[in-house]
Amino acid sequence: MGSISLASKASCYLQELCVNIPTRRVGSPGNQQSTAYFKSIVQQFGFELESQPFVCIGMRQGQIRLIAYEKIFEAFISPYSLACDVSAELAVAATIDELERVDAQAKLLLLRGEIAKEQLMPKNFVFYNPEEHQRIYNLLEAKQPAAVITATSRNPEAVGAIYPFPMIEDGDFDIPAAYMTDIEGEKLAAFAGKTASLKMDSQRILSTGENVVARKGSYSDHKVVVCAHIDSKEDTPGALDNASGISILMLLAELLQDYDRRLGIEIVALNGEEYYCVPGQMQYLNLAEGTYQKIILAINLDDIGYFKDRSAFSLYGVPEKLAELIRSVYRRKADFFEGPAWYQSDHGIFIANNIPAMAVTEESFKDLLAEITHSEKDTPDIVDPSKLAANAEALYELILEIDKGGN
Repeated sequence: MGSISLASKASCYLQELCVNIPTRRVGSPGNQQSTAYFKSIVQQFGFELESQPFVCIGMRQGQIRLIAYEKIFEAFISPYSLACDVSAELAVAATIDELERVDAQAKLLLLRGEIAKEQLMPKNFVFYNPEEHQRIYNLLEAKQPAAVITATSRNPEAVGAIYPFPMIEDGDFDIPAAYMTDIEGEKLAAFAGKTASLKMDSQRILSTGENVVARKGSYSDHKVVVCAHIDSKEDTPGALDNASGISILMLLAELLQDYDRRLGIEIVALNGEEYYCVPGQMQYLNLAEGTYQKIILAINLDDIGYFKDRSAFSLYGVPEKLAELIRSVYRRKADFFEGPAWYQSDHGIFIANNIPAMAVTEESFKDLLAEITHSEKDTPDIVDPSKLAANAEALYELILEIDKGGN
Protein backbone atom coordinates (compact mmCIF):
# COMPACT_ATOMS: atom_id res chain seq x y z
CA MET A 1 0.00 0.00 0.00
CA GLY A 2 1.35 3.43 -0.96
CA SER A 3 2.10 6.20 1.51
CA ILE A 4 -0.48 8.48 -0.12
CA SER A 5 -3.23 5.99 0.59
CA LEU A 6 -2.03 5.51 4.17
CA ALA A 7 -1.93 9.27 4.70
CA SER A 8 -5.47 9.58 3.38
CA LYS A 9 -6.65 6.96 5.85
CA ALA A 10 -4.75 8.67 8.66
CA SER A 11 -6.63 11.88 7.87
CA CYS A 12 -9.94 10.01 8.10
CA TYR A 13 -8.95 8.46 11.43
CA LEU A 14 -8.07 11.87 12.87
CA GLN A 15 -11.39 13.28 11.69
CA GLU A 16 -13.31 10.50 13.40
CA LEU A 17 -11.38 10.56 16.68
CA CYS A 18 -11.06 14.35 17.06
CA VAL A 19 -14.12 15.81 15.37
CA ASN A 20 -16.90 13.23 15.03
CA ILE A 21 -16.31 11.92 18.55
CA PRO A 22 -16.80 14.83 21.01
CA THR A 23 -14.38 13.76 23.76
CA ARG A 24 -12.30 10.71 24.61
CA ARG A 25 -12.12 11.35 28.35
CA VAL A 26 -12.08 8.03 30.23
CA GLY A 27 -15.57 7.02 31.32
CA SER A 28 -17.32 9.24 28.77
CA PRO A 29 -19.55 7.98 25.95
CA GLY A 30 -16.98 9.36 23.51
CA ASN A 31 -14.25 7.26 25.09
CA GLN A 32 -16.39 4.15 24.68
CA GLN A 33 -17.17 5.15 21.10
CA SER A 34 -13.47 5.58 20.31
CA THR A 35 -12.51 2.11 21.53
CA ALA A 36 -15.38 0.63 19.53
CA TYR A 37 -14.12 2.48 16.46
CA PHE A 38 -10.58 1.20 16.99
CA LYS A 39 -11.89 -2.37 17.20
CA SER A 40 -13.96 -1.96 14.05
CA ILE A 41 -10.89 -0.87 12.07
CA VAL A 42 -8.32 -3.34 13.41
CA GLN A 43 -10.52 -6.43 13.24
CA GLN A 44 -10.63 -6.08 9.44
CA PHE A 45 -6.97 -7.07 9.26
CA GLY A 46 -7.04 -10.54 10.79
CA PHE A 47 -5.99 -9.79 14.35
CA GLU A 48 -7.25 -11.62 17.41
CA LEU A 49 -8.96 -9.00 19.57
CA GLU A 50 -9.10 -8.91 23.35
CA SER A 51 -11.13 -6.38 25.28
CA GLN A 52 -9.77 -5.54 28.74
CA PRO A 53 -12.62 -3.78 30.57
CA PHE A 54 -12.29 -1.85 33.81
CA VAL A 55 -14.46 0.23 36.13
CA CYS A 56 -13.77 3.96 36.29
CA ILE A 57 -15.30 7.24 37.38
CA GLY A 58 -16.99 9.51 34.91
CA MET A 59 -17.92 13.03 35.91
CA ARG A 60 -20.54 15.68 35.44
CA GLN A 61 -19.65 19.27 36.16
CA GLY A 62 -21.99 22.21 36.31
CA GLN A 63 -21.54 25.75 37.62
CA ILE A 64 -19.10 27.10 40.19
CA ARG A 65 -19.43 30.33 42.17
CA LEU A 66 -16.71 31.70 44.46
CA ILE A 67 -17.36 34.98 46.33
CA ALA A 68 -15.47 36.90 48.99
CA TYR A 69 -16.89 40.21 50.28
CA GLU A 70 -19.22 40.46 47.27
CA LYS A 71 -16.30 40.08 44.86
CA ILE A 72 -16.71 37.19 42.39
CA PHE A 73 -13.57 35.22 41.56
CA GLU A 74 -12.99 33.11 38.48
CA ALA A 75 -12.43 29.50 39.45
CA PHE A 76 -12.89 26.03 38.02
CA ILE A 77 -14.07 22.72 39.45
CA SER A 78 -11.22 20.23 39.83
CA PRO A 79 -11.72 17.00 37.88
CA TYR A 80 -13.53 14.33 39.93
CA SER A 81 -14.27 16.78 42.74
CA LEU A 82 -17.28 16.31 44.98
CA ALA A 83 -19.91 19.07 45.11
CA CYS A 84 -20.12 21.64 47.88
CA ASP A 85 -22.06 24.68 49.08
CA VAL A 86 -19.98 26.35 51.80
CA SER A 87 -19.71 29.74 53.47
CA ALA A 88 -16.75 29.84 55.83
CA GLU A 89 -13.63 31.69 56.88
CA LEU A 90 -10.84 31.71 54.31
CA ALA A 91 -7.50 30.22 55.38
CA VAL A 92 -4.33 30.45 53.27
CA ALA A 93 -1.13 28.40 53.04
CA ALA A 94 1.76 29.00 50.65
CA THR A 95 4.21 26.33 51.91
CA ILE A 96 4.00 22.91 53.51
CA ASP A 97 5.18 24.42 56.80
CA GLU A 98 2.35 26.94 56.65
CA LEU A 99 -0.10 24.13 55.89
CA GLU A 100 1.12 22.30 59.00
CA ARG A 101 0.44 25.36 61.14
CA VAL A 102 -2.81 26.65 59.66
CA ASP A 103 -6.15 26.05 61.33
CA ALA A 104 -8.26 24.96 58.37
CA GLN A 105 -10.96 22.77 59.89
CA ALA A 106 -14.34 23.47 58.28
CA LYS A 107 -12.82 26.49 56.48
CA LEU A 108 -12.17 27.29 52.84
CA LEU A 109 -8.46 26.63 52.36
CA LEU A 110 -6.49 28.41 49.63
CA LEU A 111 -3.18 26.84 48.58
CA ARG A 112 -0.94 29.17 46.59
CA GLY A 113 2.70 29.92 45.86
CA GLU A 114 5.37 27.29 46.49
CA ILE A 115 2.99 24.57 47.69
CA ALA A 116 0.96 24.86 44.49
CA LYS A 117 3.88 24.81 42.07
CA GLU A 118 3.02 21.39 40.63
CA GLN A 119 0.13 18.99 40.26
CA LEU A 120 -0.06 16.41 43.02
CA MET A 121 0.32 12.83 41.91
CA PRO A 122 -2.93 11.02 42.80
CA LYS A 123 -2.95 9.35 46.21
CA ASN A 124 -2.96 5.82 44.81
CA PHE A 125 -0.75 6.32 41.74
CA VAL A 126 1.68 3.40 41.91
CA PHE A 127 4.40 4.39 39.44
CA TYR A 128 5.51 7.71 40.96
CA ASN A 129 4.35 9.21 44.22
CA PRO A 130 6.74 11.69 45.88
CA GLU A 131 6.82 11.86 49.66
CA GLU A 132 6.14 15.60 49.51
CA HIS A 133 2.87 14.98 47.65
CA GLN A 134 1.82 12.29 50.13
CA ARG A 135 2.60 14.68 52.97
CA ILE A 136 0.35 17.37 51.48
CA TYR A 137 -2.51 14.91 51.06
CA ASN A 138 -2.08 13.65 54.62
CA LEU A 139 -2.12 17.19 55.98
CA LEU A 140 -5.21 18.15 53.98
CA GLU A 141 -7.11 15.12 55.19
CA ALA A 142 -6.01 15.72 58.78
CA LYS A 143 -6.90 19.43 58.68
CA GLN A 144 -10.39 18.70 57.25
CA PRO A 145 -11.15 21.94 55.42
CA ALA A 146 -14.64 22.27 53.97
CA ALA A 147 -13.07 22.71 50.52
CA VAL A 148 -9.67 23.35 48.96
CA ILE A 149 -8.94 26.05 46.39
CA THR A 150 -5.58 25.87 44.59
CA ALA A 151 -4.00 28.79 42.73
CA THR A 152 -1.57 27.57 40.07
CA SER A 153 0.71 29.06 37.43
CA ARG A 154 2.22 27.24 34.41
CA ASN A 155 3.97 23.88 34.53
CA PRO A 156 4.13 22.53 30.95
CA GLU A 157 6.46 19.62 31.67
CA ALA A 158 3.89 18.13 34.04
CA VAL A 159 0.48 19.24 32.72
CA GLY A 160 1.05 20.58 29.22
CA ALA A 161 -0.41 23.89 28.11
CA ILE A 162 -3.21 23.99 30.70
CA TYR A 163 -3.33 27.28 32.66
CA PRO A 164 -4.36 27.29 35.36
CA PHE A 165 -3.98 23.59 36.07
CA PRO A 166 -5.84 21.63 38.75
CA MET A 167 -3.34 20.92 41.53
CA ILE A 168 -5.66 18.11 42.65
CA GLU A 169 -7.06 15.69 40.08
CA ASP A 170 -7.92 12.62 42.10
CA GLY A 171 -11.13 10.61 42.39
CA ASP A 172 -9.82 9.11 45.66
CA PHE A 173 -9.62 12.51 47.36
CA ASP A 174 -12.93 13.33 49.02
CA ILE A 175 -12.53 16.98 49.98
CA PRO A 176 -14.18 19.26 47.38
CA ALA A 177 -11.53 21.02 45.30
CA ALA A 178 -11.43 23.98 42.92
CA TYR A 179 -8.60 25.79 41.14
CA MET A 180 -7.78 29.24 39.76
CA THR A 181 -4.87 31.19 38.30
CA ASP A 182 -2.01 32.33 40.49
CA ILE A 183 -3.02 35.92 39.71
CA GLU A 184 -6.59 35.33 40.88
CA GLY A 185 -5.25 33.47 43.91
CA GLU A 186 -3.18 36.48 44.95
CA LYS A 187 -6.32 38.61 44.91
CA LEU A 188 -8.31 36.05 46.89
CA ALA A 189 -5.53 35.70 49.51
CA ALA A 190 -6.15 39.32 50.52
CA PHE A 191 -9.40 38.13 52.14
CA ALA A 192 -7.69 35.64 54.48
CA GLY A 193 -9.54 35.46 57.80
CA LYS A 194 -12.74 36.79 56.24
CA THR A 195 -15.82 34.88 55.11
CA ALA A 196 -15.96 33.49 51.58
CA SER A 197 -18.45 31.20 49.89
CA LEU A 198 -17.94 28.43 47.36
CA LYS A 199 -20.71 26.57 45.57
CA MET A 200 -19.84 23.80 43.08
CA ASP A 201 -22.20 21.57 41.14
CA SER A 202 -20.36 18.35 40.32
CA GLN A 203 -20.95 14.64 40.45
CA ARG A 204 -18.92 11.44 40.17
CA ILE A 205 -20.54 8.84 37.93
CA LEU A 206 -19.64 5.16 37.93
CA SER A 207 -18.65 4.14 34.40
CA THR A 208 -16.53 1.68 32.43
CA GLY A 209 -13.70 1.78 29.91
CA GLU A 210 -11.53 -0.75 28.15
CA ASN A 211 -8.19 -1.40 26.54
CA VAL A 212 -8.19 -3.07 23.15
CA VAL A 213 -5.40 -5.57 22.42
CA ALA A 214 -4.96 -6.84 18.85
CA ARG A 215 -2.66 -9.87 18.46
CA LYS A 216 -0.95 -11.88 15.80
CA GLY A 217 1.37 -14.79 16.54
CA SER A 218 0.15 -15.09 20.15
CA TYR A 219 1.68 -18.57 20.29
CA SER A 220 5.17 -17.06 20.03
CA ASP A 221 7.67 -17.06 22.91
CA HIS A 222 8.70 -13.51 21.99
CA LYS A 223 6.62 -10.50 21.08
CA VAL A 224 6.77 -6.82 20.29
CA VAL A 225 4.14 -4.57 21.85
CA VAL A 226 3.21 -1.34 20.04
CA CYS A 227 0.91 0.90 22.08
CA ALA A 228 -0.66 4.35 22.25
CA HIS A 229 -3.21 5.83 24.63
CA ILE A 230 -6.65 6.36 23.17
CA ASP A 231 -8.06 8.68 25.86
CA SER A 232 -7.81 12.46 25.97
CA LYS A 233 -8.30 15.31 28.40
CA GLU A 234 -11.77 16.82 28.65
CA ASP A 235 -11.44 20.12 26.79
CA THR A 236 -9.19 19.20 23.88
CA PRO A 237 -9.66 17.44 20.52
CA GLY A 238 -6.47 15.53 21.41
CA ALA A 239 -5.09 15.24 17.88
CA LEU A 240 -1.39 14.99 18.72
CA ASP A 241 -2.26 13.71 22.20
CA ASN A 242 -3.00 11.07 21.14
CA ALA A 243 -5.30 10.44 18.16
CA SER A 244 -2.14 10.52 16.05
CA GLY A 245 -0.65 7.57 17.92
CA ILE A 246 -3.89 5.58 17.67
CA SER A 247 -4.07 6.38 13.93
CA ILE A 248 -0.55 5.00 13.49
CA LEU A 249 -1.64 1.79 15.26
CA MET A 250 -4.54 1.37 12.83
CA LEU A 251 -2.26 2.01 9.83
CA LEU A 252 0.24 -0.52 11.20
CA ALA A 253 -2.51 -3.11 11.62
CA GLU A 254 -3.33 -2.74 7.94
CA LEU A 255 0.32 -3.09 6.94
CA LEU A 256 0.46 -6.27 9.02
CA GLN A 257 -2.72 -7.82 7.65
CA ASP A 258 -0.74 -10.56 5.84
CA TYR A 259 1.84 -10.97 8.61
CA ASP A 260 2.59 -14.63 9.34
CA ARG A 261 5.99 -14.87 10.98
CA ARG A 262 7.50 -16.20 14.20
CA LEU A 263 7.50 -12.97 16.20
CA GLY A 264 4.35 -12.23 18.17
CA ILE A 265 2.76 -8.80 17.67
CA GLU A 266 0.50 -6.87 20.03
CA ILE A 267 -1.09 -3.61 18.94
CA VAL A 268 -2.59 -2.04 22.06
CA ALA A 269 -4.93 0.90 22.51
CA LEU A 270 -4.29 1.70 26.17
CA ASN A 271 -6.94 3.68 27.99
CA GLY A 272 -6.25 5.96 30.92
CA GLU A 273 -3.00 7.86 30.43
CA GLU A 274 -4.90 11.10 31.07
CA TYR A 275 -6.89 9.61 33.99
CA TYR A 276 -5.82 10.01 37.59
CA CYS A 277 -5.05 6.34 38.33
CA VAL A 278 -4.20 4.93 34.84
CA PRO A 279 -6.78 2.11 35.06
CA GLY A 280 -6.20 0.72 31.56
CA GLN A 281 -2.46 0.62 32.01
CA MET A 282 -2.85 -1.17 35.35
CA GLN A 283 -5.30 -3.63 33.80
CA TYR A 284 -2.90 -4.40 30.95
CA LEU A 285 0.01 -5.01 33.35
CA ASN A 286 -2.11 -7.16 35.67
CA LEU A 287 -3.28 -9.38 32.82
CA ALA A 288 0.23 -9.63 31.36
CA GLU A 289 1.87 -10.41 34.70
CA GLY A 290 3.96 -13.56 34.46
CA THR A 291 4.60 -13.11 30.75
CA TYR A 292 6.71 -9.92 30.83
CA GLN A 293 9.73 -11.93 29.72
CA LYS A 294 8.04 -12.53 26.37
CA ILE A 295 8.11 -8.82 25.56
CA ILE A 296 11.42 -8.13 23.84
CA LEU A 297 10.40 -4.56 23.03
CA ALA A 298 7.51 -2.27 23.99
CA ILE A 299 7.04 0.73 21.68
CA ASN A 300 4.96 3.69 22.84
CA LEU A 301 3.62 6.37 20.48
CA ASP A 302 2.57 9.79 21.76
CA ASP A 303 2.45 13.34 20.35
CA ILE A 304 3.50 12.35 16.83
CA GLY A 305 2.92 14.06 13.50
CA TYR A 306 3.37 17.77 14.17
CA PHE A 307 3.67 19.36 10.76
CA LYS A 308 6.74 21.49 11.58
CA ASP A 309 9.39 18.97 12.60
CA ARG A 310 10.79 15.44 12.69
CA SER A 311 9.82 12.39 14.71
CA ALA A 312 12.21 11.30 17.46
CA PHE A 313 12.73 7.83 18.91
CA SER A 314 14.39 7.06 22.23
CA LEU A 315 15.44 3.78 23.85
CA TYR A 316 15.21 2.54 27.46
CA GLY A 317 16.93 -0.61 28.69
CA VAL A 318 17.12 -2.07 25.18
CA PRO A 319 19.85 -4.72 24.70
CA GLU A 320 22.68 -3.45 22.52
CA LYS A 321 22.07 -5.84 19.61
CA LEU A 322 18.41 -4.85 19.37
CA ALA A 323 19.24 -1.17 19.91
CA GLU A 324 21.65 -1.22 16.97
CA LEU A 325 19.04 -2.92 14.79
CA ILE A 326 16.52 -0.17 15.68
CA ARG A 327 19.06 2.54 14.91
CA SER A 328 19.93 0.93 11.58
CA VAL A 329 16.27 1.00 10.53
CA TYR A 330 15.73 4.61 11.51
CA ARG A 331 19.02 5.83 10.06
CA ARG A 332 17.51 5.02 6.67
CA LYS A 333 14.62 7.39 7.35
CA ALA A 334 15.20 11.06 6.58
CA ASP A 335 12.51 12.41 8.91
CA PHE A 336 13.55 10.53 12.08
CA PHE A 337 16.34 10.90 14.59
CA GLU A 338 17.31 9.55 18.01
CA GLY A 339 16.14 12.05 20.56
CA PRO A 340 16.60 12.56 24.31
CA ALA A 341 14.94 10.43 26.96
CA TRP A 342 11.54 11.49 28.29
CA TYR A 343 9.15 9.70 30.65
CA GLN A 344 5.77 11.48 30.54
CA SER A 345 3.85 8.70 28.79
CA ASP A 346 3.04 5.00 28.76
CA HIS A 347 6.50 3.66 28.03
CA GLY A 348 7.09 4.44 31.70
CA ILE A 349 4.95 1.48 32.79
CA PHE A 350 7.21 -0.88 30.85
CA ILE A 351 10.41 0.77 32.09
CA ALA A 352 9.15 0.39 35.67
CA ASN A 353 8.82 -3.36 35.08
CA ASN A 354 12.26 -3.76 33.46
CA ILE A 355 10.82 -4.34 30.00
CA PRO A 356 12.94 -2.95 27.12
CA ALA A 357 11.11 0.08 25.75
CA MET A 358 11.15 2.54 22.89
CA ALA A 359 9.21 5.79 22.66
CA VAL A 360 8.38 7.83 19.58
CA THR A 361 7.35 11.48 19.78
CA GLU A 362 8.23 14.76 18.07
CA GLU A 363 11.44 16.77 17.97
CA SER A 364 9.62 19.75 19.50
CA PHE A 365 8.03 17.65 22.26
CA LYS A 366 8.78 20.16 25.03
CA ASP A 367 7.42 23.07 23.01
CA LEU A 368 4.28 21.10 22.22
CA LEU A 369 3.80 20.40 25.93
CA ALA A 370 4.13 24.09 26.72
CA GLU A 371 1.87 25.44 23.98
CA ILE A 372 -0.53 22.78 22.67
CA THR A 373 -0.84 19.56 24.69
CA HIS A 374 -4.08 19.28 26.71
CA SER A 375 -5.44 22.47 25.15
CA GLU A 376 -8.07 23.39 22.57
CA LYS A 377 -5.20 24.07 20.13
CA ASP A 378 -4.51 20.34 19.69
CA THR A 379 -6.54 19.99 16.50
CA PRO A 380 -6.13 17.77 13.41
CA ASP A 381 -4.96 20.67 11.23
CA ILE A 382 -1.58 20.72 13.02
CA VAL A 383 -0.99 17.03 12.25
CA ASP A 384 0.62 15.97 8.97
CA PRO A 385 -1.06 12.66 7.96
CA SER A 386 1.93 11.76 5.76
CA LYS A 387 4.10 11.72 8.90
CA LEU A 388 1.71 9.25 10.51
CA ALA A 389 2.01 7.06 7.41
CA ALA A 390 5.80 7.31 7.57
CA ASN A 391 5.77 6.26 11.23
CA ALA A 392 3.56 3.26 10.49
CA GLU A 393 5.85 2.18 7.65
CA ALA A 394 8.95 2.56 9.83
CA LEU A 395 7.38 0.41 12.55
CA TYR A 396 6.36 -2.21 10.00
CA GLU A 397 9.90 -2.36 8.66
CA LEU A 398 11.30 -2.56 12.18
CA ILE A 399 9.03 -5.47 13.11
CA LEU A 400 10.10 -7.41 10.03
CA GLU A 401 13.76 -6.72 10.79
CA ILE A 402 13.36 -7.87 14.40
CA ASP A 403 11.69 -11.08 13.25
CA LYS A 404 14.39 -11.66 10.64
CA GLY A 405 17.09 -11.04 13.25
CA GLY A 406 15.69 -13.84 15.40
CA ASN A 407 15.30 -11.73 18.54
